[in-house]
Amino acid sequence: MSDLRLLCLGTGDAFSALYYSSCFALESGGHWLMVDCPHPIRKIVREGAQAAGVAFDVSKIDAIVLTHLHGDHVSGLECLGYYFRYILGRSLVVYTHIDVANSLWNGVLSGSMEWVIEKPGALPRQRALDDFFDLRLLPEGEETKAGPFRIACRKTIHSVPTIALRCTAAKRCLGYSADTMFDPTLIDWLADAHLIVHEANSAFMHTNLDDLLTVRPSIRKKLRITHYPDTLDLAKAPLPPMRQGTVITI
Repeated sequence: MSDLRLLCLGTGDAFSALYYSSCFALESGGHWLMVDCPHPIRKIVREGAQAAGVAFDVSKIDAIVLTHLHGDHVSGLECLGYYFRYILGRSLVVYTHIDVANSLWNGVLSGSMEWVIEKPGALPRQRALDDFFDLRLLPEGEETKAGPFRIACRKTIHSVPTIALRCTAAKRCLGYSADTMFDPTLIDWLADAHLIVHEANSAFMHTNLDDLLTVRPSIRKKLRITHYPDTLDLAKAPLPPMRQGTVITI
């Protein structure tokens, strides 16, 4: 029987000088689902997989889930889109909520990817999102099947449209808060997961670590924190921190 494993690739907040931006990959039955895509994504994946002793490279990604469009979560998508099209010869499958998808091309990617000059003297040729990506929407209130994974999403309280996730495979479930203010109703939505990865950053529209310490013990024991600031002493953290280049079997 397959396991559900989490490869931690980045744990830092947007301003970190110590860690890569928060992202991870889930594996079950040889299939890989990445969650978020900061830059430099190929370097992040190579170093994280090497440190964890896992045979994983971006070429093995079956799909990516985007939680929101802040640069520390999506800045590597341009690189990966080009890499999949021109090196691997296929489109990258991207899952996200409609409210995130609505701004993905015109708000993030089109400035560098929409127009191409293919030879000297040629007129620019226009391209679109589906020249690079196979975009698939995640509706709220139901699960979406992605290979061996089932993905459910819910909107969070953040400064741009953002989704929390429940990802299930091999009869195990990972809950992920993504970026959000502390929200007890979101904690309740994540409560049934076997492992809950929750952000812990006191910046604007994020979750203060002290608030996570108020959740009931049955949930608190499942929590692992990520998206933390450089000032957090990992050895003394009151909740277990995610660490780059490590694997958790859920």
